[in-house]
Amino acid sequence: CNRSFEAMLGLAPGGADGATLADLLADQPQVQALLQQALADGAAGAGPGDPRHETEFARTGPGGRQVWYALSASRSSAGSGSAAAVPELVVVLTDVSRLKAQQAELEALARERELMFSLSDVGLAYLRGATIERANEALASLTGYAVGELSGLHLAALFEDEQGFDRLWQQQRHSLATAGRWQGERRMRRRDGRLRWVQVHKRLVDEADPDAGMICSYVDVDERRRAREAVQLQAERTRAILDSVLVGIVTVGDGGIEWMNRSARRMFGGELADFVGEPIAIVATAGADHPLRATHYRQALADGQAETFECRLRGRDGREFWVVGNAVVTGRGDAGGAGQGAPAASGSQITFALLDIERRRQAESSIRQAQDSLQRIIETAPLAIALFDAPSGRVLRLNHMAAMFFGRPVEAVLGRLPEEWFGPADAAELRQDLQAAQGHPDGLRRERPRPLRIAPDDGAAEHRVWDVRIVALDATGETQLLLVASDVTEQRAAEQARFDAAVSQREMLVKEVHHRIKNNLQGVAGLLQQTAARRPEVAALISEAVGQVQAIAQVHGLQVGVTGPLRIKPLVEAITASVQRTFGRTVTVHVEGLAPHRFALPEAESIPIALTINELLTNAIKHSTPGDIRCVLHCDEARLAISVHNPGQLRAGFSLAQVPPGVSGLGLVRALLPRRTATLTLVQAGIEVEAKVVLVPPSIALLEPL
Repeated sequence: CNRSFEAMLGLAPGGADGATLADLLADQPQVQALLQQALADGAAGAGPGDPRHETEFARTGPGGRQVWYALSASRSSAGSGSAAAVPELVVVLTDVSRLKAQQAELEALARERELMFSLSDVGLAYLRGATIERANEALASLTGYAVGELSGLHLAALFEDEQGFDRLWQQQRHSLATAGRWQGERRMRRRDGRLRWVQVHKRLVDEADPDAGMICSYVDVDERRRAREAVQLQAERTRAILDSVLVGIVTVGDGGIEWMNRSARRMFGGELADFVGEPIAIVATAGADHPLRATHYRQALADGQAETFECRLRGRDGREFWVVGNAVVTGRGDAGGAGQGAPAASGSQITFALLDIERRRQAESSIRQAQDSLQRIIETAPLAIALFDAPSGRVLRLNHMAAMFFGRPVEAVLGRLPEEWFGPADAAELRQDLQAAQGHPDGLRRERPRPLRIAPDDGAAEHRVWDVRIVALDATGETQLLLVASDVTEQRAAEQARFDAAVSQREMLVKEVHHRIKNNLQGVAGLLQQTAARRPEVAALISEAVGQVQAIAQVHGLQVGVTGPLRIKPLVEAITASVQRTFGRTVTVHVEGLAPHRFALPEAESIPIALTINELLTNAIKHSTPGDIRCVLHCDEARLAISVHNPGQLRAGFSLAQVPPGVSGLGLVRALLPRRTATLTLVQAGIEVEAKVVLVPPSIALLEPL
């Protein structure tokens, strides 16, 4: 043996000479058996061309590491020639540790590759041309085929249709030929006919030999694709919504304007292509402090935070207008507001929301002008005008005439509650009027006398009459109350003067009418007396009629000299005097109780009561015996009693109820007196007959004391 043989077996130089197999390979019984078998085969006369006996074994080498050896034994040609020759073997020992390690690595790599192929969640297939030669379980689960069914399956079976396969196959072949790989997304037809989106990666096994096949991977991206389509659909809907709103939306990135909606394009007077990549300040008017020229938004605002501003813009058409808007800083995102074709940019975006308020500004200007004009009208109008807040009663606005109406300076009333500048009684009355006007659709209208003063310490002041009207206003969503008052003192004074003149004229006319009626009645009485003188047979009846006419004339005569209601005492005295003149007999009048001047007769009751008194006096004179005749007027708070007393005697069994109504005497009295408010009694009081009439309101009226 050579030195390498001895070194491999761990022997010293020359240590192998004469050693047996058991000495050399004591730890390798299998190797010893192999060599013994080789020697036996040589002794049996096997030829030198017989196969070698080979094996591999491992031994522990220096440092305790494992060393692999390859042993090859072959029959030596020197031992062949005669049958008695001893067989000899040539044994070759080779260190194959490195080769063995490489082989182990390759085997581990192969196992790992097989595991990756078989256990991967990604569908993998090995293709030659358009035919699947091998596929893993993941691809089988993805396609719905068994692994065995996929082997030998043409790739067109996994396409939506043959035309789609042909079209895509041409693209793939071109990409594989030029770049050695292809990737993309397509719809895969499963065995059950359903279609799913998959992401496909194809790569040649050997780029130098396209016929060596290709490795393909299939990833299920159906849910991701649907989610992406949903996001895209939502983004399109969002863009459609943003295009439909009346607010201009402009997205600005690092490179300038990226997208704007239809309202912004119409507002700026151009199309999107006219503004993409331009700074937002392109539509700003002159002025370094213009909000669209500001550069602090990204530094000053957090993500999602907004800053509001108001400024003027100038469109491409030259139109200048006012806008109110806000700037919002947002991060980049696929679902953002940038439209298709917008340039890519990094960092954050600034989204401007702009609302055209030119018409509103014009309207506000018109409103301000109208308010100023109205304020001038209010200040110069000869009316007291005040505006109140309905819930609190606070004065919101008033003019100097209103200050005169309230009797306080303007600064003492404006913005304050009525209790703060009015007395308690006046404040309560004003509060009541405001509340009544608020609850009535037509408002409240009344007249109020107010002292003409500005300061509370002005002392006594002239009272003026104001025509006050309060109406509720609800134009701004908040209920307000408008008080308008006009000074109608002179107007009311003129009306009162006209009324007083009309009353005076009426009273004068009434007195004249009463005077004429009295004169006419006296003329009638005189004619009746002349007739009685010519016709003695009817003188008694005519005398009675004359007395009645004289009584009526007395009523009209009394109303000629007085103004107002007809008082009872002068009437009784006048009728008594007339009866005395007619019959020539004395009648005395006595008054008892309260002051008689407070008792008066209504106009409708004056003549019936006068006729009643005349008849009672006439009846007393006609049916009395010689003696005094008295008329007593008794007054108290509840009633008025008129009694006539004459000496005489009623016939036995006399009853006033038995007297029939008629045109003379007691019958006439019963017919004239009001039934509900007047009572008549006729009784015997000693040697006198008492006829009494009791009057209660409304047949009698109690006047206020003088």
